[in-house]
Amino acid sequence: MTVGELSVVVHRNAEILAAAAAARLMVRIVDAQQARGSASIVLTGGGVGIGTLKALAASPAREAIDWGAVDIWWGDERYLAAGDPERNEVQANEALLDHVPVDPARVHRMPADTGREPESAAEQYADELSKAARPGSGLPRFDVLMLGVGPEGHVASIFPESPAAYDEGLVCAVRNCPKPPPTRVSLTFGTITSADEVWLLAAGAGKAEAVGLALAGAGRVQIPAAGARGGVRTLWLVDEEAAVNVPPELRLRRS
Repeated sequence: MTVGELSVVVHRNAEILAAAAAARLMVRIVDAQQARGSASIVLTGGGVGIGTLKALAASPAREAIDWGAVDIWWGDERYLAAGDPERNEVQANEALLDHVPVDPARVHRMPADTGREPESAAEQYADELSKAARPGSGLPRFDVLMLGVGPEGHVASIFPESPAAYDEGLVCAVRNCPKPPPTRVSLTFGTITSADEVWLLAAGAGKAEAVGLALAGAGRVQIPAAGARGGVRTLWLVDEEAAVNVPPELRLRRS
Protein backbone atom coordinates (compact mmCIF):
# COMPACT_ATOMS: atom_id res chain seq x y z
CA MET A 1 0.00 0.00 0.00
CA THR A 2 1.27 3.44 -0.94
CA VAL A 3 0.78 5.97 1.84
CA GLY A 4 0.68 9.66 1.01
CA GLU A 5 1.26 12.75 3.08
CA LEU A 6 -0.52 13.26 6.39
CA SER A 7 -2.10 16.62 7.28
CA VAL A 8 -4.21 17.85 10.18
CA VAL A 9 -6.33 20.99 9.92
CA VAL A 10 -8.00 22.34 13.05
CA HIS A 11 -11.14 24.45 12.81
CA ARG A 12 -12.82 26.44 15.56
CA ASN A 13 -16.03 24.40 15.81
CA ALA A 14 -18.09 21.75 14.06
CA GLU A 15 -20.09 24.20 11.95
CA ILE A 16 -16.98 25.87 10.55
CA LEU A 17 -15.40 22.46 10.06
CA ALA A 18 -18.35 21.25 7.96
CA ALA A 19 -18.33 24.42 5.85
CA ALA A 20 -14.58 24.16 5.27
CA ALA A 21 -14.84 20.48 4.35
CA ALA A 22 -17.59 21.32 1.85
CA ALA A 23 -15.43 24.00 0.25
CA ARG A 24 -12.50 21.62 0.00
CA LEU A 25 -14.71 18.93 -1.51
CA MET A 26 -16.04 21.28 -4.18
CA VAL A 27 -12.52 22.23 -5.20
CA ARG A 28 -11.38 18.61 -5.30
CA ILE A 29 -14.35 17.54 -7.45
CA VAL A 30 -13.85 20.40 -9.90
CA ASP A 31 -10.12 19.67 -10.14
CA ALA A 32 -10.81 16.00 -10.88
CA GLN A 33 -13.38 16.87 -13.52
CA GLN A 34 -11.01 19.29 -15.20
CA ALA A 35 -8.31 16.62 -15.24
CA ARG A 36 -10.37 13.58 -16.28
CA GLY A 37 -13.89 14.76 -17.07
CA SER A 38 -15.38 13.09 -14.00
CA ALA A 39 -14.91 12.69 -10.26
CA SER A 40 -15.59 9.95 -7.75
CA ILE A 41 -16.28 10.50 -4.05
CA VAL A 42 -17.19 8.31 -1.10
CA LEU A 43 -19.64 9.77 1.40
CA THR A 44 -19.94 9.26 5.13
CA GLY A 45 -22.74 9.72 7.61
CA GLY A 46 -22.52 11.23 11.08
CA GLY A 47 -22.99 14.77 12.24
CA VAL A 48 -20.03 16.35 10.48
CA GLY A 49 -20.39 14.18 7.38
CA ILE A 50 -24.02 15.16 6.84
CA GLY A 51 -23.24 18.73 7.90
CA THR A 52 -20.65 18.86 5.12
CA LEU A 53 -23.26 17.79 2.56
CA LYS A 54 -25.71 20.40 3.86
CA ALA A 55 -23.05 23.09 3.57
CA LEU A 56 -22.29 21.96 0.03
CA ALA A 57 -25.97 22.11 -0.92
CA ALA A 58 -26.24 25.64 0.51
CA SER A 59 -23.22 27.00 -1.35
CA PRO A 60 -23.74 28.86 -4.65
CA ALA A 61 -20.32 27.49 -5.67
CA ARG A 62 -21.89 24.04 -6.08
CA GLU A 63 -22.88 25.23 -9.57
CA ALA A 64 -19.24 24.88 -10.61
CA ILE A 65 -19.61 21.10 -10.34
CA ASP A 66 -20.90 18.98 -13.22
CA TRP A 67 -23.08 16.82 -11.02
CA GLY A 68 -23.90 14.45 -13.86
CA ALA A 69 -20.22 13.49 -13.98
CA VAL A 70 -19.78 12.58 -10.31
CA ASP A 71 -19.76 8.98 -9.11
CA ILE A 72 -21.03 8.75 -5.54
CA TRP A 73 -20.30 5.82 -3.26
CA TRP A 74 -20.70 5.14 0.48
CA GLY A 75 -18.16 3.98 3.03
CA ASP A 76 -20.76 2.10 5.03
CA GLU A 77 -24.47 1.75 5.53
CA ARG A 78 -26.90 0.76 8.24
CA TYR A 79 -28.51 -2.48 7.08
CA LEU A 80 -32.08 -1.29 7.38
CA ALA A 81 -35.10 -1.20 5.09
CA ALA A 82 -35.09 1.22 2.17
CA GLY A 83 -36.24 4.66 3.24
CA ASP A 84 -35.37 4.21 6.90
CA PRO A 85 -34.29 7.65 8.19
CA GLU A 86 -31.29 6.09 9.92
CA ARG A 87 -29.76 5.01 6.61
CA ASN A 88 -26.81 7.13 5.51
CA GLU A 89 -28.14 7.36 1.96
CA VAL A 90 -31.50 8.74 3.14
CA GLN A 91 -29.73 11.43 5.14
CA ALA A 92 -27.44 12.20 2.19
CA ASN A 93 -30.46 12.54 -0.09
CA GLU A 94 -32.09 15.05 2.24
CA ALA A 95 -28.87 16.98 2.80
CA LEU A 96 -27.58 17.16 -0.78
CA LEU A 97 -28.46 14.62 -3.44
CA ASP A 98 -32.11 15.64 -3.78
CA HIS A 99 -30.95 19.19 -4.49
CA VAL A 100 -28.39 18.67 -7.26
CA PRO A 101 -28.73 17.07 -10.74
CA VAL A 102 -26.84 13.84 -10.10
CA ASP A 103 -27.02 10.99 -12.60
CA PRO A 104 -28.97 8.23 -10.79
CA ALA A 105 -26.86 5.60 -12.56
CA ARG A 106 -23.75 7.06 -10.93
CA VAL A 107 -25.16 7.09 -7.38
CA HIS A 108 -24.02 3.75 -5.97
CA ARG A 109 -26.16 3.07 -2.92
CA MET A 110 -25.44 0.15 -0.63
CA PRO A 111 -28.28 -2.40 -0.66
CA ALA A 112 -31.10 -2.09 1.83
CA ASP A 113 -32.38 -4.89 4.03
CA THR A 114 -34.93 -6.95 2.11
CA GLY A 115 -34.81 -9.94 4.41
CA ARG A 116 -31.65 -11.50 3.01
CA GLU A 117 -28.39 -11.88 4.88
CA PRO A 118 -26.11 -8.82 5.02
CA GLU A 119 -23.30 -10.90 3.52
CA SER A 120 -25.30 -11.04 0.29
CA ALA A 121 -25.62 -7.26 0.29
CA ALA A 122 -21.85 -6.93 0.83
CA GLU A 123 -21.19 -9.24 -2.12
CA GLN A 124 -23.54 -7.20 -4.30
CA TYR A 125 -21.75 -3.96 -3.47
CA ALA A 126 -18.36 -5.57 -4.05
CA ASP A 127 -19.58 -6.62 -7.50
CA GLU A 128 -20.65 -3.05 -8.22
CA LEU A 129 -17.22 -1.77 -7.22
CA SER A 130 -15.55 -4.36 -9.44
CA LYS A 131 -17.70 -3.43 -12.44
CA ALA A 132 -16.59 0.19 -12.10
CA ALA A 133 -12.93 -0.70 -11.55
CA ARG A 134 -10.09 0.98 -13.37
CA PRO A 135 -8.18 -1.17 -15.86
CA GLY A 136 -5.65 -3.26 -14.00
CA SER A 137 -7.33 -2.61 -10.66
CA GLY A 138 -10.12 -4.32 -8.79
CA LEU A 139 -11.56 -0.99 -7.62
CA PRO A 140 -12.76 2.32 -9.03
CA ARG A 141 -10.70 5.43 -8.56
CA PHE A 142 -11.82 7.37 -5.48
CA ASP A 143 -10.70 11.00 -5.55
CA VAL A 144 -11.90 11.62 -1.99
CA LEU A 145 -13.12 9.10 0.57
CA MET A 146 -14.62 10.75 3.64
CA LEU A 147 -14.92 9.05 7.00
CA GLY A 148 -16.38 10.04 10.32
CA VAL A 149 -14.49 8.95 13.42
CA GLY A 150 -16.28 7.37 16.36
CA PRO A 151 -15.40 8.08 19.98
CA GLU A 152 -13.78 4.66 20.24
CA GLY A 153 -11.93 5.17 16.95
CA HIS A 154 -14.18 3.35 14.48
CA VAL A 155 -14.36 4.41 10.84
CA ALA A 156 -17.00 3.29 8.33
CA SER A 157 -18.39 0.32 10.27
CA ILE A 158 -15.00 -1.08 11.26
CA PHE A 159 -15.04 -1.12 15.05
CA PRO A 160 -12.06 -1.85 17.32
CA GLU A 161 -11.16 -5.53 17.58
CA SER A 162 -14.03 -6.50 15.26
CA PRO A 163 -13.89 -9.13 12.47
CA ALA A 164 -14.25 -6.29 9.96
CA ALA A 165 -10.81 -5.04 10.99
CA TYR A 166 -9.33 -8.27 9.64
CA ASP A 167 -11.51 -8.72 6.54
CA GLU A 168 -9.53 -8.96 3.31
CA GLY A 169 -12.41 -8.58 0.87
CA LEU A 170 -13.65 -5.36 -0.74
CA VAL A 171 -16.84 -5.05 1.31
CA CYS A 172 -17.92 -6.85 4.45
CA ALA A 173 -21.05 -7.51 6.43
CA VAL A 174 -20.81 -6.28 10.01
CA ARG A 175 -22.84 -7.91 12.78
CA ASN A 176 -23.16 -7.14 16.48
CA CYS A 177 -21.95 -3.55 16.24
CA PRO A 178 -21.48 -2.00 19.69
CA LYS A 179 -23.76 0.89 18.69
CA PRO A 180 -27.16 0.60 16.99
CA PRO A 181 -28.15 -0.54 14.51
CA PRO A 182 -26.14 -3.72 15.07
CA THR A 183 -26.05 -4.90 11.46
CA ARG A 184 -24.26 -2.95 8.72
CA VAL A 185 -22.36 -3.17 5.46
CA SER A 186 -18.91 -1.56 5.25
CA LEU A 187 -15.96 -1.02 2.98
CA THR A 188 -12.85 -2.78 4.27
CA PHE A 189 -9.42 -1.34 4.96
CA GLY A 190 -8.22 -2.60 1.59
CA THR A 191 -10.88 -0.61 -0.23
CA ILE A 192 -10.56 2.47 1.98
CA THR A 193 -6.79 2.70 1.50
CA SER A 194 -7.15 2.47 -2.29
CA ALA A 195 -8.50 6.06 -2.34
CA ASP A 196 -6.30 8.90 -3.54
CA GLU A 197 -7.32 11.02 -0.57
CA VAL A 198 -8.86 9.88 2.71
CA TRP A 199 -10.45 12.61 4.83
CA LEU A 200 -11.24 11.90 8.48
CA LEU A 201 -13.80 14.23 10.07
CA ALA A 202 -14.07 14.56 13.84
CA ALA A 203 -15.69 17.15 16.11
CA GLY A 204 -16.29 17.32 19.83
CA ALA A 205 -14.44 16.46 23.00
CA GLY A 206 -15.73 12.89 22.83
CA LYS A 207 -13.53 12.24 19.80
CA ALA A 208 -10.33 13.70 21.25
CA GLU A 209 -8.91 10.49 22.69
CA ALA A 210 -9.47 8.50 19.50
CA VAL A 211 -7.99 11.27 17.34
CA GLY A 212 -4.94 11.51 19.54
CA LEU A 213 -4.35 7.76 19.61
CA ALA A 214 -4.78 7.40 15.86
CA LEU A 215 -2.25 10.14 15.18
CA ALA A 216 0.14 8.74 17.77
CA GLY A 217 0.53 5.54 15.78
CA ALA A 218 -1.98 3.15 17.32
CA GLY A 219 -2.66 -0.11 15.50
CA ARG A 220 -5.61 -0.19 13.16
CA VAL A 221 -7.25 -3.14 14.90
CA GLN A 222 -7.31 -1.26 18.21
CA ILE A 223 -8.07 2.17 16.67
CA PRO A 224 -9.42 1.67 13.13
CA ALA A 225 -9.04 5.37 12.31
CA ALA A 226 -5.29 4.82 12.46
CA GLY A 227 -5.53 2.48 9.47
CA ALA A 228 -7.50 4.84 7.22
CA ARG A 229 -4.79 6.24 4.96
CA GLY A 230 -4.95 7.60 1.43
CA GLY A 231 -2.51 6.75 -1.33
CA VAL A 232 -1.84 10.42 -2.11
CA ARG A 233 -3.02 12.19 1.02
CA THR A 234 -4.59 11.59 4.41
CA LEU A 235 -6.34 14.67 5.73
CA TRP A 236 -7.68 15.01 9.25
CA LEU A 237 -10.30 17.76 9.54
CA VAL A 238 -11.08 18.33 13.22
CA ASP A 239 -12.42 21.01 15.51
CA GLU A 240 -10.68 22.49 18.53
CA GLU A 241 -12.30 20.14 21.02
CA ALA A 242 -11.34 17.02 19.06
CA ALA A 243 -7.80 18.32 18.54
CA VAL A 244 -6.66 18.69 22.13
CA ASN A 245 -4.37 15.64 21.86
CA VAL A 246 -3.00 16.45 18.40
CA PRO A 247 0.73 17.24 18.53
CA PRO A 248 1.31 20.91 17.63
CA GLU A 249 3.78 19.98 14.89
CA LEU A 250 1.03 18.14 12.99
CA ARG A 251 -1.38 21.07 12.80
CA LEU A 252 -1.45 22.91 9.49
CA ARG A 253 -3.58 25.88 10.46
CA ARG A 254 -6.64 27.02 12.37
CA SER A 255 -9.78 28.79 11.20
